[in-house]
Amino acid sequence: MKYSLELVVNPVSFGQVSIGVLREIYKRDQDKTVPLFVIKNNFSLDCFDEEPEFAKWLKTCIDSALKDHRKADPVFKLWHLEGSMKSYSRDQTLFTFHELDAITPEELNIINAQKKVIVSSQFTKETFETYGAKNVEYVPLGFETQYFFNTNKKYLEDRITFGVVGKFENRKGHVQMIRAWLKKYGNNPKYFLDCAIYNSFAKHEENQSVWAQILEGKNYTNINFHPFMTKNVLYNDYLNSLDIGLFASGGEAWGLPEFHTVGLGKHAVVLNAHGYKGWATKQNSVLFDPNGKKECYDGAFFHKGRPFNQGNLFTFSDDDFINACEEAVKRHENNPINEEGKKLQEKFSCKRMTDSILKIIES
Repeated sequence: MKYSLELVVNPVSFGQVSIGVLREIYKRDQDKTVPLFVIKNNFSLDCFDEEPEFAKWLKTCIDSALKDHRKADPVFKLWHLEGSMKSYSRDQTLFTFHELDAITPEELNIINAQKKVIVSSQFTKETFETYGAKNVEYVPLGFETQYFFNTNKKYLEDRITFGVVGKFENRKGHVQMIRAWLKKYGNNPKYFLDCAIYNSFAKHEENQSVWAQILEGKNYTNINFHPFMTKNVLYNDYLNSLDIGLFASGGEAWGLPEFHTVGLGKHAVVLNAHGYKGWATKQNSVLFDPNGKKECYDGAFFHKGRPFNQGNLFTFSDDDFINACEEAVKRHENNPINEEGKKLQEKFSCKRMTDSILKIIES
């Protein structure tokens, strides 16, 4: 099958998924060059520490794009809905991430312009179809064993370490989670909260200001905020150091850091909603239900009245969240290893994800 790719390769979710797909394609046929268009020249292997032969193959694919691609060739694109009306092919399959409960007429038009649209959340698929889309396929994301694996290192064992992950933004519920946790566990030496919520799109001073605002001028001895981790190996080490992950985002297409945390065998508190439902079960996570919805608009990533990203996020109550934290502590004390969580590595692999994508392109 002849096809081309339009992707980004960078440290954020789109880049992480792209590199997983690219590596699987490389494994299948290292001698085959697949034309690769890089969206907005967004290409960096710095965080991945890739082997030289794979990096060389990627360069060959990029160099071949303008020379070998034909408009009639199918294209697989991984990108936002915004920006996906443009295409190098009349036969484009788009993989996109969407977190809200609605789509706009402009978004629907872009969806309908694709041969197929792939999403990583059944919630997203149902949302698109509710608004009239008929070309949507669901493909779960894969666990990236190349970068995320058990280090078998000994971390601090005289405390229970909770973790909050993901780029800081209103959508992810970071502020509410952290403040609720501090109200319950703040300054208790038995518990520690390690936060990796750095927003790489903001200046370091702006991130520091956010951290200070979260703490509301109070001093706590058992909380830490990490700067941006420039390498996957550093992030993997951080995830391995956790005992319990706290995941209550109001909207996720999947939740890669959350998913990898549980897949490493860590216990977790997970909001039972949106893309989390694709992998979080009552067996591998302590689930708690949303208590409603709120508008998504934050003046940063979501602006009311625009042609894109309009809708609502799920909300939760502090009491339900803390009750789930207490249950997660019990699970950890019963067995520090989340055996059910580790099964995610086999159930959701990058190979299965890529097989599904290629089958959809070929169809």
